[in-house]
Amino acid sequence: MMPNKEVTYSISELADEFDITPRTLRHYEELGLLMPRRKGNSRIYSHKDRIRLALTIRGKRLGFSLAEMRELFDLYDAEHRSRPQLHSMVAMIAEKRASLQQQQEDIEKVLAELDAADIKARETLEKMKHH
Repeated sequence: MMPNKEVTYSISELADEFDITPRTLRHYEELGLLMPRRKGNSRIYSHKDRIRLALTIRGKRLGFSLAEMRELFDLYDAEHRSRPQLHSMVAMIAEKRASLQQQQEDIEKVLAELDAADIKARETLEKMKHH
């Protein structure tokens, strides 16, 4: 039976994979979002760090602040989750969900308006061709 070797990543591997700078990774580490092991001066990132990095980047795109991402990770990692922590996590998720749903509605309205304007402009162009 082969020993179970944990997959690890260097700072440059993760920076390249996610198209970010090593400085960004160090910043995320300073904020407690990532917790690489150290081997001399080198950082060794675990599979868990890689997942957290992907979630952090996705969370930022969806409008979560880095502080909110840290809070979610802390709530998720809490070994003995308390009722208040879970309520806090549920409330935070509900608030973000509502915000994203509002953004989605706004985007759909703008897209419908753009579609209508596009149709009207094309119809006008078509009429101009025949005159």
